[in-house]
Amino acid sequence: MAPPRSQIGVGLAFCLIASTPASAHKIKLHRAQVEPISFAAMPGWQNDDHAAAFDAFQKSCSAILQGTPAMRRMHPLYDALFKVCERAKAVGPLDRDKARAFFEANFKPARVAPQGETEGFFTGYYETEVDGSRYPSDEYTVPIYAAPIATMRAHKSKVFANLSRTDIEDGAIAGKGLEICYVKNPVDAFFAQIQGSTRVKLDNGQLLRLNYIASNGKPYSPVGKFLIDEGIYTKEEMSMDKIREFMEANPTVGKELRRKNRSFVFFQETPLGEHDECIGAQGIPLTPLRSLAVDKNIHIYGTPIWIDAQLPIESEKPETMFRHLLFAQDAGSAIVGPARADIYFGHGEEVSHIAGRIKQHGQFVMLVPQGVGVTGTAPEPAKNIPLPRPRPQAIVAEATPTATASVPKTQR
Repeated sequence: MAPPRSQIGVGLAFCLIASTPASAHKIKLHRAQVEPISFAAMPGWQNDDHAAAFDAFQKSCSAILQGTPAMRRMHPLYDALFKVCERAKAVGPLDRDKARAFFEANFKPARVAPQGETEGFFTGYYETEVDGSRYPSDEYTVPIYAAPIATMRAHKSKVFANLSRTDIEDGAIAGKGLEICYVKNPVDAFFAQIQGSTRVKLDNGQLLRLNYIASNGKPYSPVGKFLIDEGIYTKEEMSMDKIREFMEANPTVGKELRRKNRSFVFFQETPLGEHDECIGAQGIPLTPLRSLAVDKNIHIYGTPIWIDAQLPIESEKPETMFRHLLFAQDAGSAIVGPARADIYFGHGEEVSHIAGRIKQHGQFVMLVPQGVGVTGTAPEPAKNIPLPRPRPQAIVAEATPTATASVPKTQR
């Protein structure tokens, strides 16, 4: 997924369905069913570390509070978040109990699911780590590209739209001075593009931090789906580790598999230090296990989202109860739908294995600012033959997608 970055903290989230006073704005989430619930109906809510959640929310507020009066007038949910952020800024840091009280006083929960479904769907993403060099050699042969400076000055999110991944990998833009660095393994470069950010350990000892800046605009195709369709792995087995394992064991077929995903991602160097987290679509540093990539055409950046799911964190089985408040701070072209989210796990080898096997359903609860009403869209008309709606294979097959802008969440 290669989503464009935003510096004002707004996604195009909803349609206004009535011209009403600010205290009674109603918004409609597309392709969603919405059920108002209470905080008491959210198991585990009392036990979360709301102080840590409040810190992550404050990061979102730093972007939201840069919004203009015009943006606030245009987007009532954004305006409501702006007002909550003003209050959050005024109170400063809070302990767990006071932070929980703040969320309960300023928001009301609403369970969100796709039409015809009862749960949301979650995957995980992370920041990759690779070895690299500023210069090509027999060892470092795979370029990682920047976008042309002129197009970036024009704030374009798509570059070389006439070229596919195959064209670019075959050298269509080689020698144009866009090579940032070189890595050893084309699989490493591919995974960096999927995740949208990477840490490159250069052969001179320096650490290079790269984040998504643009793409060629071609559609993203989850390669895991092809492995499932060919019967190489089952949906249950599929993970990012399995994809890497297959590509490295079958270089020629792996190359063909990568090229089925015509989308190609370009990066920019960022002045981040070793201990800094990568930047998400909202334009702020992500927080591991507190930041989410969401569908930016449905949700507003900064929106609090409660997740209640059993995930394969402590082991490869989905047996770890995950009940936490996270925040919409990133996006990704493969993250599509009202209750679809990608959880940011951070960086590191262990983290990459965990994030790569997340693909579970669970409760997706949106915290809506007080004074704003949220509804879903009406169910689609019944067909002549009332068959159950199939769950899209492409979504289940994604084993990463998840940033970023997502800077990191590009192809997840």
